[in-house]
Amino acid sequence: MVRIAIVPVFLWALFADGGHDTNWRIVAFLLFAGAAVTDRVDGQLARKYGLVTDFGKLADPIADKALIGAALVGLSALGDLSWWVTIVIAVRELGITALRFSVLRHGVIPASRGGKLKTLVQAFAIGFYILPLPAGLAVVSTTLMGIAVALTVITGIDYVVQSIRLRAHVRAPQLRRS
Repeated sequence: MVRIAIVPVFLWALFADGGHDTNWRIVAFLLFAGAAVTDRVDGQLARKYGLVTDFGKLADPIADKALIGAALVGLSALGDLSWWVTIVIAVRELGITALRFSVLRHGVIPASRGGKLKTLVQAFAIGFYILPLPAGLAVVSTTLMGIAVALTVITGIDYVVQSIRLRAHVRAPQLRRS
């Protein structure tokens, strides 16, 4: 819930004073980084102490998508990130969310290591875009975002393959009974 509550405050800081004030960008970065870190800590605590809940399973990915999506849209609106990057990532995230819901009756597609790595790289790349870094470090931001986009597409394809296998596995026993 904290991550979801941070999103509007983060956006306010990102857009403060026209969106390119150094101090406000540092504040926006700290809010973004803090929210990203709470994702990791929250998950570890829930697993360690057996506090995994259905609400948490639903709220966690929503909070992730809200934070990452808001950051991408905000950076694109400010002209700091190409819209095509935001669109590719948004389409993948929405598509995989819809895919997960469509196969729920057959089973759950768990978050993969690749999916977790994708989220981590996205967060680092976005962090570099938020920070007011010298122009010479733009190559680092661009490279990280390129890796993030590649992981986004690759893991998206992997989730599609997993859903096809899940459906095929469920249908196979039904066909044998017919």
